[in-house]
Amino acid sequence: MYNREKKKPLAVDGREQAMIKPGATIGILGGGQLGRMIALAGREMGYRFVVQDPTPDSPCGQVCDEQLVASYDDRDAARMLAAKSDVITYEFENVDAQVAEILESEASVPQGSRLLTITQNRIREKNAIQASGLPIAAFQVVASAEEARNAVGELGTPAIMKTATGGYDGKGQRVIQSIEEAEEAFNQLAQSGAELIIEEFVPFMMELSAVVARNAAGETAVFPIAENVHQQNILHLSMAPARVSSDILQRAEKIAVELAEKLNMVGLLAVEMFLTKDGKLYINELAPRPHNSGHYTMDACVTSQFEQHVRAICNLPLGSTRLLTPVVMINILGEHVAPILDKIGTLPTTVKLHLYGKQEAKEKRKMGHLNIIADSVEEALQIVDELKIWS
Repeated sequence: MYNREKKKPLAVDGREQAMIKPGATIGILGGGQLGRMIALAGREMGYRFVVQDPTPDSPCGQVCDEQLVASYDDRDAARMLAAKSDVITYEFENVDAQVAEILESEASVPQGSRLLTITQNRIREKNAIQASGLPIAAFQVVASAEEARNAVGELGTPAIMKTATGGYDGKGQRVIQSIEEAEEAFNQLAQSGAELIIEEFVPFMMELSAVVARNAAGETAVFPIAENVHQQNILHLSMAPARVSSDILQRAEKIAVELAEKLNMVGLLAVEMFLTKDGKLYINELAPRPHNSGHYTMDACVTSQFEQHVRAICNLPLGSTRLLTPVVMINILGEHVAPILDKIGTLPTTVKLHLYGKQEAKEKRKMGHLNIIADSVEEALQIVDELKIWS
């Protein structure tokens, strides 16, 4: 099992990274829910936190020692964040390149900017995965409607056209069912100004995700593989353990570890994969940070993904990723908040509520999640059905 391995120590900025012990200050670029949960986990370990985010009283800022209210591309604020921090992390990929350069030159950023540069752009991401020799669906970069038609002709239908940058939760993509649709899809998505790619459609039966941690000492640890279900291109729920064979679990873990090592990653990397009926795995997307599909670890694993992230960027020994109990994580979107709060007095005692402190509950906006603990994934799913909130 690819759960915990030690490799050759890494060099960060040309030197081996020292262990950053509790009592130090961790800077976070980005004040959303991921930053909030990183800070909550790290505060329990004795770290202090400062966050840079443009929204006053941000979800992360609510639980930090200090918030710098400034845009993500504010160079002066970035320098102030660097001056106040012993180590810096980020909670989202779209970090301004010049800000990342400032932070790397003036502070310790163990995750570095290389992985950011790769994962900010689908073309670079897919090229990096392909160069690693790991499985990925065929794709082509297209720069005109004619190239789009030709690509669909070669890749077959259905195919998926995506913007290379800016897309998430299903945004910035179109499913193409015929060659004739390729031109219309290109003209629509090209308005964003982003480069476009067309991917071969993978007829998957299930999506799996692996969250792998790696510290600067070269130690790796993989959390139990999650089985994911999406609704309207937004993650709906994640289940652990994933209901697949041990062989598939081991192969998914192996892919995650190999990718983390080949990318020289420090921190966390979420690897989303498609599983086909014939048992093949294809990497879909990467995220160089804690991931929505790993939220189940907060209540079901020895170590949560957020504590593990702190351990990894501070070069502490990684914690055990052992699954203590079956669990289903289900997202609470804006439209679910009121029904959840109405039921707060009658929720089963094995249901753990996590709300993110966002000020406005907008429809389809991620506001929190539930972790439902049970003796089996099927029992946890039954509790979801009985709540009658997501029907």
